Amino acid sequence: MGTFTVGEVFAFFAVPANLPLLMPPEQQLRIEELRLQTPPPAPAGAEILDGVRNIAAGSGSEIVLSFRPVKSLPVRLSWTARIVEFEWNSHFADEMVHGPFKRMLHHHVIAAEARSGVKGAIVTDRVEYVLPGGVVGRLADRQVRAQMEKGFAYRHKRLPLLLAQNLNAPVH
Repeated sequence: MGTFTVGEVFAFFAVPANLPLLMPPEQQLRIEELRLQTPPPAPAGAEILDGVRNIAAGSGSEIVLSFRPVKSLPVRLSWTARIVEFEWNSHFADEMVHGPFKRMLHHHVIAAEARSGVKGAIVTDRVEYVLPGGVVGRLADRQVRAQMEKGFAYRHKRLPLLLAQNLNAPVH
């Protein structure tokens, strides 16, 4: 991810207001409600950006979102996510409390990585989910997985540009 540090990348992901910027525009993701719980203080020596702790979503935070799952349909779905794990500059996890899945847990892991001698950060997502609807849900799994992969690919392409704007840094 170029020249962005783990602390910079983690801070960006920990702020819910950045979430709509990371999603494909056709989903028209909106934050409808936000109930923030302040994260714990960062451990000694951890890099965190000024002011981020006050706007980051720590464990217990809930985020109510709405989005369009299919571009051509004027239908919006609601989704409530709760942050269930939070460790500065390492990872956080959100669990769906209400939404289109029967169950969903999403771990966001941010780690240091060097490529060609350049230090930066890498974001890894682990998503565990169960679709509703039994057999019908299992049949839809391939399409749902493809849509998730498309969303992660969009985010991967967009993230360095957003970080550069936020941090006024050049993108390499």
